[in-house]
Amino acid sequence: MHIEMLKSKLHRATVTDADLNYEGSISICPKLIKACNFLLNEKVDIYNCNNGARFSTYVIKGKVGEVCLNGAAARHVHKGDIVIVVSYCTMPLNEAKLHKPTVTFVDNKNRIK
Repeated sequence: MHIEMLKSKLHRATVTDADLNYEGSISICPKLIKACNFLLNEKVDIYNCNNGARFSTYVIKGKVGEVCLNGAAARHVHKGDIVIVVSYCTMPLNEAKLHKPTVTFVDNKNRIK
């Protein structure tokens, strides 16, 4: 049996922009991508703490400090909103019992705490 587990989480990042006229995705600062153990083009779920919206997109490389929702995803956020970005993985139950996800906390300027 396999179980779906939290792989990585970017906790309470501040949205720096929302760009409707861009190919859909989330642009994330390269340092945050690395710290969170995200992969480019990896599917992520976004949870907006301000309005309760929950939606999926994929990761692309952004600018330093950037957390920008692009394309259709931009409809779910406003600049300044607080979001949680998560990815999941599937693994055998015995591995899942020992699994530790990567969790990255940031301040209101998206700097790693």
